Amino acid sequence: MQITYKNKPVFELVKSMTKAEKRNFKLYATRLSGNQDAKFLMLFDAFDSLEEYDEAKVLKKCPVKKEQLPNMKAHLYKQLLTSIRLLDVQKNIDMQIRENMDFARILFNKGHYRQSHKLLEKAKELALSNELHTIAIQIIEFQKTVDSIQSNRSMVDNTEINSKEAIDICNKVINTNELSVISTMLYGLYLKLGYVRSEKDIKLVTQYFKPKLDKYRSGNLSFTENVYYFQSVVWYSYIMHDFLTCYKYALKWVNLFDKHDYMKIVMYDNYLRGCLRMLDGLFLLRSHKRHAEVLKKLETEKNSICSINENAGMLFGVVYYYGRMNEYFMQGDFDKGVELVDEIESYLKRYEKYLSTHYKMLFYYKIACMYFGNEQYRECLQYLQKIITSTRDPQVRRDLQCYARILSLIASYEAGIDHNIDYQIKSVYSFLVKMNDMHEVQKEMISFLKRLNTIYSSDFKQELKNLYDRLLPYTSHPYERRSFFYLDITSWLESKIKGIPVAEVIKRNFEKTNRG
Repeated sequence: MQITYKNKPVFELVKSMTKAEKRNFKLYATRLSGNQDAKFLMLFDAFDSLEEYDEAKVLKKCPVKKEQLPNMKAHLYKQLLTSIRLLDVQKNIDMQIRENMDFARILFNKGHYRQSHKLLEKAKELALSNELHTIAIQIIEFQKTVDSIQSNRSMVDNTEINSKEAIDICNKVINTNELSVISTMLYGLYLKLGYVRSEKDIKLVTQYFKPKLDKYRSGNLSFTENVYYFQSVVWYSYIMHDFLTCYKYALKWVNLFDKHDYMKIVMYDNYLRGCLRMLDGLFLLRSHKRHAEVLKKLETEKNSICSINENAGMLFGVVYYYGRMNEYFMQGDFDKGVELVDEIESYLKRYEKYLSTHYKMLFYYKIACMYFGNEQYRECLQYLQKIITSTRDPQVRRDLQCYARILSLIASYEAGIDHNIDYQIKSVYSFLVKMNDMHEVQKEMISFLKRLNTIYSSDFKQELKNLYDRLLPYTSHPYERRSFFYLDITSWLESKIKGIPVAEVIKRNFEKTNRG
């Protein structure tokens, strides 16, 4: 039987529930129905017992007619969400605020205006202290309605105060919205473009985004405004190859949350993204000691963050495993990185439905590079193939798609799978041209690989040395150096020239730069 999306929401919700949520729902539903054999409870049990959705099995386990099933599922879905909300309300500030607003509405409808006003004032204080400005405006508008009914002096004064407060909050909402849009646009540009590749790219990014960011540079911003401002500057600097500024603003971003620790719960997603960008900046700067400190601090917060909700646990995994892998890359500990793969695979399997294509591709590429560094080329190729076939849209992380194909060529050569190397080279070359991503480093690599079959074994080491010498100047080139962020070609070449594993080359370089 073909399963359409409309069959899935309630089933997926049941399968995502924790034991505590299921237990709470059973108690809630039993009290609600007054009958433990209620049909929607039986439907819940049927869903809970299945690994995959199968309507025939559902109908067999739950004695309802097929035409009744859609209404039954809709009813169950609503009751599930209601019971989960009752369980989660104490963990979520915004849900607590809305609950007080609902209670205030009930009191208002019954004519208890003073009690309604008190609850709204409590809700407003909670909203403002947690910078939930959009909700705060809704509360103020409701307060005006309550106050308008009570014609006394104090209520008139309250209305004037609330009106001024609303104007200030509205300005914050406008600024936050504009900054969040800038950040999202820069992030979207990164997903398509990666880093800037030419003067044209730099001009495009600078002319459009710099004036928008300069507008907020010296402003007196609220916590939320600052979060989105720092976030925007980080992405802007990241795209522009300015990794020092990227790190500095990611540090400001994370420090802001450290100063307002309670906001890590309210805006956990923004906090974790800040940690990810800070770790990434430190990795690109090759600041190993500081990177290790940040990762260690993050580990101490694992339980508190992952206990917030399932989404927080998923995002924490992205940051933590990304940082762990980069730690091994810097040290050349590819064997330890390979040992981590099973743990990462379990994480990917658990959150497969929720992780974006971008994050999946990032993990696959990192794992592939880990296997390459550990000289497990066939395993490397398996993960590169996942990237190459993971999306039909060539614009999604096209930078990773391009470098996955280049690394695949090198890994195929190292694994001795070179019977169709000429075809592979033509295919990769065609893809790079199509993506407009053919730069000098790629040209040098493709040219070298094209000539592999014609190079005499006695000349091979010298050819590698010649390629190494040609590529080395590009490691500090404004645009060409981006290639080495994805693929440490020079370390691979050095390993081939010296006849030692690439892991050994990276370890030696790491020890040199971190001595003392």
